[in-house]
Formats: sequence, structure tokens, C-alpha cells
Amino acid sequence: MGAMSARTSSPETPSESAEAPHRAGFACFVGRPNAGKSTLTNALVGQKVAITSNRPQTTRHTVRGIVHRPEAQLILVDTPGLHKPRTLLGERLNDVVRTTWAEVDVIGFCLPANEKLGPGDRFIAKELAGIKKTPKVAVVTKTDLVDSKTLAEQLIAIDQLGRELGLEWAEIVPVSAVGDQQVGLLADLLVPLLPESPPLYPEGDLTDEPEQVMVAELIREAALEGVRDELPHSIAVVVEEMLPREDRPADKPLLDIHANVYIERPSQKGIIIGPKGKRLKEVGTKSRKHIEALLGTPVFLDLHVKVAKDWQRDPKQLRKLGF
Repeated sequence: MGAMSARTSSPETPSESAEAPHRAGFACFVGRPNAGKSTLTNALVGQKVAITSNRPQTTRHTVRGIVHRPEAQLILVDTPGLHKPRTLLGERLNDVVRTTWAEVDVIGFCLPANEKLGPGDRFIAKELAGIKKTPKVAVVTKTDLVDSKTLAEQLIAIDQLGRELGLEWAEIVPVSAVGDQQVGLLADLLVPLLPESPPLYPEGDLTDEPEQVMVAELIREAALEGVRDELPHSIAVVVEEMLPREDRPADKPLLDIHANVYIERPSQKGIIIGPKGKRLKEVGTKSRKHIEALLGTPVFLDLHVKVAKDWQRDPKQLRKLGF
């Protein structure tokens, strides 16, 4: 397939034989931080499963979203952004990324349409060029933010980057997850790259991430929202317990969730709690809505802010906080 055949939608031909084998497998999206990987995962699955934030490097767990189709099951593994590490946490995240790449069936490299290719993209592309067997699809994200001339220039630049590094693109696909453009097409193009296999997950499952981890991620996402610059990576959330409230009538269940929000320094406490606790209250209200939507049940959310000194650099703390 010519590497420069950037795909755009065309009407499907109904000539596909009904006997086509079922395919199932794992795909992961890579790209520098904030390239639109989590938003794309959510758009493909059709439900919010990966934490999305406009802060780079907010995804820490490998969150899998599952796309069910009659003929295939596409399991999306969302890795943290690969970057030049400055802390022990950074090194661990990079190890997670490389391990994931070695285990998936197809890799989607996300490159935003609205940013010229930079050293970060080249760093990742070089790493990808070293992984020979796995097919790689270049996914040009955020196309809703550019005009057609800028998009064309980006497609050509991505093609040239591949040629330069001896990296062969199985496809180059422009998409907009926010504008829901070509997201379905991307799934159509990823499916044939998966191995023949029966479904690997029961129908209806959208993620295999434990509920407690997802709840913690939703709280963390809400906590990050208003403190963009002050605390980008200093927040970790641990759900201590999730228990159904006793003595409730069956038609009025309530789930009690107790969670701790950890920061690195006492001085950060005021930022998270806000004047008269206003900020923390907003975090609770916002995340509770998302948690109730996720779990389908009313929730009582109890949040506490705690200091775990310099946790990103301390192996013991990292273990305690699940990294």
C-alpha cells in the first residue's frame, strides 16, 4: 500500500463476504504527551474510559477501551506519552510504553495536525522504527483545528518522516475525535491488521480497568482541571474503599466512596482545597457526576487531601500509590 495514501472515507462496498473470519486484538496509540490519544480512545469506544486533560502527561495507567463490532473486537491500550524522563516516575512510565509496544498487534502513532513535527515526534518515530514486526498507522489528530492546506502539508511531512527513518506506514489517516470525523474509518482500517481470533472479552465490556482505578482517575481528572500550571503531575488519587450503604431500600441504593488525593508538599494543600474548601467541593461535585454515570448508581463521595512527600521520586511511595 503506498505510504502516502492518506485515507478519507468512501462509501463501503457490500461485497465483503459474510464468511469473513472474526478478528480480535490489541492496538495502542502512541505519541508525545497531549497528542490526543485519550480523546481518540474515548471517541472510538463511544464512552469515557480514558482520562482526558489538556495537561500533557496525565495518563498513568494502561486503560483499555474495547470496541465491539460484529466482525471484530478492537482492544485499545492507552499508554502514557513517551518522553525524555526526569524522574523515577518518568523512567517507569517509559518502560511501560516500550513493554506495551512489544505486546500489541498494531500501533497508532498520533500526530496533531495543528503542530509541526518536532524533536519529540522524531524521538518516538525512531523508537517505532526499531519495532519491525508490528504494523504502524499514522493517525493525524485534531484535524478540526486546521485548514486543508495545513493538513496536506502535515500529511506530506509525516510521509517524509517515515521514509527518512525507514518506518513504513500501513496507513496515514486524518481524524478529528472532537468533530467525530473519520473515527469509524480509523477502526475500519485497524481491524484488518488484527489477528484472526474469537472475541477476547464479553460483549458489553468497555474496559477491563478495575472500577476503583477508573474512579480514582475521574477524581484526579477533576482535581487537575483548575490547577493547570501549579500541580500538573503532583496529584495522585487512591480510592480507599467503595461500599454499598447498608440499610438502603433496594430501589434507592447509595455507594459510599472514600478517596485520598495525594500531593507532594504541604504548600500545595491550599491550592487543591481552595478558599473555604470551595475548590475541593467543586472537584467532588464534578467527579461524582462522572462516577455516577460510569457506575450507574448514586454515589456519596468523601474526599481527603493528604501530603505524600516527593512521591514521584520515592520508590516506596510510588508502590503505595500504585505505580
